[in-house]
Amino acid sequence: MTGVLLVTGASSGIGRAVAERALARGWRVALLARRGAALEEAAAGREAALPLVCDVTDAAAVDRAVATAAVRFGRIDVLFNNAGVFPRMATIDEVEPAEWRETVEVNLTGMFLCARAAFRAMRTQRPPGGRIINNGSLSAQVPRPGSVAYTATKHAVTGLTRALALDGRPFGIACGQIDIGNAATAMTREMDRGMPQADGTLRPEPRMDVAEAAEAVLHMAGLPAGANVLFMTVMATAMPFAGRG
Repeated sequence: MTGVLLVTGASSGIGRAVAERALARGWRVALLARRGAALEEAAAGREAALPLVCDVTDAAAVDRAVATAAVRFGRIDVLFNNAGVFPRMATIDEVEPAEWRETVEVNLTGMFLCARAAFRAMRTQRPPGGRIINNGSLSAQVPRPGSVAYTATKHAVTGLTRALALDGRPFGIACGQIDIGNAATAMTREMDRGMPQADGTLRPEPRMDVAEAAEAVLHMAGLPAGANVLFMTVMATAMPFAGRG
């Protein structure tokens, strides 16, 4: 199945990998991010790609972007709610309130605003329905040391996912969450040098090809309306997840 896919955080990392892979598979894709030049590069002038500069923490900007995509493509079939930040690692007493607020604004409020706009479009389009895929994290299940703001927001995303999966039922809107561990992107380069572990040591961690994460997202996106992956975990096989904490 293909259709119209909206991807936030599409200028780099997992979001860009999903957008580019979807375009290659025949999806029409709206790419949202703050960096216009990187979006244009990802879109590569393809007719099926619609780059839209958008700050996911700005409600009006999100509403405009989703409305623009719906007008251009006629509907919104899937939102990959992906934009997020990973702040510096620190214990809670070392986290500045401004850092906490920024993390909450992007990772939680941004996801709320994008889901809100997409849900509205999916509910009112004809025929109604669609799918929202929230990018959680393994930290939505088990935290890393020094990740209080990130972990708190990702646990909250799980609550958002569960609520949307319930509230979307009367309108044919499915919602699921993908928790990705150690996909090889610019954000995870530090893992090759070493990451803090629960026992206080610093050790390198294996990473997986980001294409595998993108493939998992597109599997969720391509399911028929009557099926849904509520939660999926995909990770580098040998990463220290099961023993974390």
